[in-house]
Amino acid sequence: MKNAIITLKPKYYNKAEQILICFKNNVEVRSLVKQIPNRRWSWDLQHWYVKQSPKAIETIKEVLSIYSIDDSEIVKATLLKHDKPVLNDDLRSNLNGFYKYLKGKRYSKSTVNTYVMLVRDLLAFHSDKPIDTLNNRAVELFIEDIYIARNYAVSTQRQFISALKLFLVYSPNTGIDSIALVRPKRSKTLPIVLSKQEVLLLIQNTKNLKHRAIVALIYSCGLRISELINLELPYIDIDRRQLIIKDAKGRKDRNVILAESFLPLLQNYLMTYKPSKYFAEGMKGGKYSAISVRKFLKKSSQLAGITKTVTPHTLRHSYATHLLENGIDLRYIQSLLGHAKPETTMIYTHVSKKDLLQIESPLDTMVKEWKVSGQGSQKVSISRE
Repeated sequence: MKNAIITLKPKYYNKAEQILICFKNNVEVRSLVKQIPNRRWSWDLQHWYVKQSPKAIETIKEVLSIYSIDDSEIVKATLLKHDKPVLNDDLRSNLNGFYKYLKGKRYSKSTVNTYVMLVRDLLAFHSDKPIDTLNNRAVELFIEDIYIARNYAVSTQRQFISALKLFLVYSPNTGIDSIALVRPKRSKTLPIVLSKQEVLLLIQNTKNLKHRAIVALIYSCGLRISELINLELPYIDIDRRQLIIKDAKGRKDRNVILAESFLPLLQNYLMTYKPSKYFAEGMKGGKYSAISVRKFLKKSSQLAGITKTVTPHTLRHSYATHLLENGIDLRYIQSLLGHAKPETTMIYTHVSKKDLLQIESPLDTMVKEWKVSGQGSQKVSISRE
């Protein structure tokens, strides 16, 4: 076997996971690489690459079998794709202890699972190193090779830093300085909001009765998808036109109003489907799937001719924005949405068109001034027609 001159590296490129085939300029290697099926050359990356798959790795090793190949980076990246990455006993014990620590702090089940998974991925990435040798540079390498390379959202990276800071409180025997861990600034993106007409079109173009009831309930009550899925029948009070949201985000209960126009659809749905425990149940009983909700929402929005991306949270954003445009005080909207801080609710002031439409564009002002300047008898138009 010849000297180790070939390194395989994972790279997210052209909207897919790729394998970069890295080697110093060598005519023999280059000629062999050209025999690899579906290989491509990237002028941007200055490397040959193949779409990542177990078969592709096997083929590369077979074609280049006369050379020593370093695929350790591929192995590390692959570990993070498994639900249960390979961890040694010490790391597994640390993670189990961290799980119990978070449970003892009374974090929600969702937060516990997410934080343990995020820390697990870091430990799996550096599984060849003892945990007490990890330092801040090890964390940076993990972020650079995984979060940045795969274009993970800023919110995910912020969540990872939060999880790691808690892990360091539980297990301080590392070289990682918690104070030096900095969360990236939160993205200040405005929520996507449907117009009132688009909401009606969406409901009308949702053909299935159960699906239509789900869409109408999410919008009319401003529910999170988790609140819809966990909603049990005893907490729907038709007589008082109220919905009781139990144990929502932050372990808080709240009441919201059932729309009067929704009641006939609700009763029709309950009589037709006869759910036994939850408002929305799967074909075999039990909770309905969040994936199913997102799937039929996409189909309904296409039928309605809506080009915006519509998710369950889009309906919640639309509910809040429409309340604000209808003149409802922000304090009441905060209560209806179950927000802990008023700052969270304030984002809807940036997407509400109620006050924005009262602001006159300088172009309109200029045209009006031109009309009253003595030339008002002429037709004013900025188009060329």
